[in-house]
Amino acid sequence: MEKPLWYRWARVYATGGVIILTGVLLFKYTTPTEEQLIASLSPELRSQYEKEKGLRRREQEELIKIVKQTAASNDPIWMTGPIKSPWDKDNKLENLKEKYEKELAEKKQLAELDRVRAELEEAQEKTRKQTDENMKKKHWFNWR
Repeated sequence: MEKPLWYRWARVYATGGVIILTGVLLFKYTTPTEEQLIASLSPELRSQYEKEKGLRRREQEELIKIVKQTAASNDPIWMTGPIKSPWDKDNKLENLKEKYEKELAEKKQLAELDRVRAELEEAQEKTRKQTDENMKKKHWFNWR
């Protein structure tokens, strides 16, 4: 005996729902989180990832600026925005990377200068104390 039409469609929807639900659950429980993914990297790749995290954040900010500029314009997408072809010599993201690396180098240099200044001040203070102690001990201003 042939099943009614509504029964066949109910089976189709139930089977489709089971397939989709299975896919969603598999995706949810088999895809690693970002922390798990980073933890599974080798130490060299992990250090490179941590080092370039700021650069990726800056690139994302630049991209958001470009998207906002493009969205505000009434021109077609291909006519607005400063994104150039990757084969062009003047690549904005390349310049951004150089600028970011330059900023990092300047920060490191300033930190090193601050450290050296602190050491210098400490050495000067130590020398002053030794000089004061020597002056008190010797009484050089007396004619004895």
